[in-house]
Amino acid sequence: MAEVQVKDSSGKGGKVRSQKQPPHVDLTPMVDLAFLLITFFMLVTTFNKPNVMDLGLPAKPKEDMPKPQQTEIDLSNSISLIIGKDNRIFYHQLDQAGLNEQTLQETSFDREGITKVIEQAKARAKDQSKFTVIIKPTDDAVYKNFVDILDEMAITKNEIYGITDVKPWEQAIYDRKVGGAAPAAPAADTN
Repeated sequence: MAEVQVKDSSGKGGKVRSQKQPPHVDLTPMVDLAFLLITFFMLVTTFNKPNVMDLGLPAKPKEDMPKPQQTEIDLSNSISLIIGKDNRIFYHQLDQAGLNEQTLQETSFDREGITKVIEQAKARAKDQSKFTVIIKPTDDAVYKNFVDILDEMAITKNEIYGITDVKPWEQAIYDRKVGGAAPAAPAADTN
């Protein structure tokens, strides 16, 4: 305990100087109080819960259920977004025959970029209630860009969207566009 010793002077005689000793402070109660507070806050504090994005996935089909039919998506009612490397994003509304390096368009992740592209494609769609956004991340894409595109679905109020792999013919055009490599020309015959 905290103790301070003071010497009484009885008032007799002359001046008596007392020796001053430093006060002795016992810190045991303060340490007890500190541990009680730490224990209290550990018990009543809620830890941060991880932020999780809600992504609705279809239920796993049962073995006895027939497989669903292939759904053909009208190209005018959809847009394909290819998420590439180095924070680049490409889009198109074409099939295999119409897609090439010139028709694979590039935009940015900002409001004037992908948001405007999605809104314009939805405005041009034949049936806006069935407008579908097809998200195709490449192997080079970063997770942040994928989350940004999912956020764009909420911003542009697109409830119908799908996530799939890049098709091989799209991957070939994407690789040529990103790499800047021209298609291989046939070798000339040197005789």
